[in-house]
Amino acid sequence: MMVFLVTFGFFLIIAGAMAVGYIFQQKSLAGSCGGLGSVGIEKACNCDNPCEKRIERERLAAEKESLRETKDSLIDVKNI
Repeated sequence: MMVFLVTFGFFLIIAGAMAVGYIFQQKSLAGSCGGLGSVGIEKACNCDNPCEKRIERERLAAEKESLRETKDSLIDVKNI
């Protein structure tokens, strides 16, 4: 039982420290559009105004796909 109490106390101290740090940062709670997409989980983003990071990721993905399609349509003269 003593191990449980020590562990529970440790978690309370850590949670309290995180709460104090969050309060001192003075940030408001904010969601993220596509937060799961950054870890590789696909999900539809229904935000009216996506963040700059997401816009940049989508632009780079479209550019990469465009380059891949262009590369696939070219004939490699060395192999003819």
